[in-house]
Amino acid sequence: MEVLVCTTPGEFAYQQAEKPALTPGNTIIKIKRIGICGTDLHAFEGTQPFFNYPRILGHELAGEIVETDGAPGFSVGDAVTFIPYFNCGKCIACRNNKPNCCTSIRVSGVHIDGGMSEYLSVPSYSLVHGNGLSFDELALVEMLSIGAHGIRRANVGQNETVLVVGAGPIGLGTMEFARIAGANVIALDINDGRLAFCREKLGVAHTINALTDNVLEKLNEITNGDMPTVIVDATGNLRAINTAFSYLAHGGRYVLVGLQKGEISFSHPEFHKREATLMSSRNATRVDFEHVIDSMKAGYINPTTYITHRVTFGQVKDEFEGWLDPANGVIKAMVSLN
Repeated sequence: MEVLVCTTPGEFAYQQAEKPALTPGNTIIKIKRIGICGTDLHAFEGTQPFFNYPRILGHELAGEIVETDGAPGFSVGDAVTFIPYFNCGKCIACRNNKPNCCTSIRVSGVHIDGGMSEYLSVPSYSLVHGNGLSFDELALVEMLSIGAHGIRRANVGQNETVLVVGAGPIGLGTMEFARIAGANVIALDINDGRLAFCREKLGVAHTINALTDNVLEKLNEITNGDMPTVIVDATGNLRAINTAFSYLAHGGRYVLVGLQKGEISFSHPEFHKREATLMSSRNATRVDFEHVIDSMKAGYINPTTYITHRVTFGQVKDEFEGWLDPANGVIKAMVSLN
């Protein structure tokens, strides 16, 4: 079979590999769609934490079961996606029903080779039923689950004000699930095109450009001086993360979905007087995947809105670098395989 390997930062190579053989407790999927995510882009740039080369990227995947073992309720020919965070089942996190932050987690396309290939073997426990969704929709479930998990971590309630910093794909999904939870959403970014997408495609009422607007004044105006009760960072940008501490309401929660390599810093007195809560949000769980699929089925989300660029598997090597350029307006690039 053909695979696409990120050999070093900035370099891809198509290679031939053996098609995976069925082993106990695993399922072989014929890959039909690959969503390109920020993790893939950062790996290509060389800025992705927890990463080494060479690596086959890809974890936003949809496909068809061709062989399976140990997967009750699943059959050959089923359309599926899967939860690409493979956990040990034994550590403190797994025992406490938090497999998404397993101490020895192996994320497909990050710690181990992923799905930029014609076939992929995955643990059968990770399979997720397609429930009638298209391959395009199924390939977007993982991306949207990241935001759904962050909103669930923050326990967002009706009529809260949620500020989402970063209007990339993860931030956009976070906005969707904040809205579904009943919150009033504010989008903050530095890209006018992304902010226009928030308004026009997602119906976000309030958008702020951090480069051209006075963010504190805008937030005070929008919230009548209360400030956002929940802030979610979806940038992974150190300056954005540190600055957003000053936007938080008293009693508020700050959720770090974005990830960067450095150390964050903030004023202890300012944070303390707010009795604020700081938390990270890593990956997602089956509950989040099911919430995303249910939301798609109910029509709360139109997932294909996110797909702005389409290529075949054979075009990825030549097209990939262009997706890093904000001028190209990429929200989600989707790769199709036969």
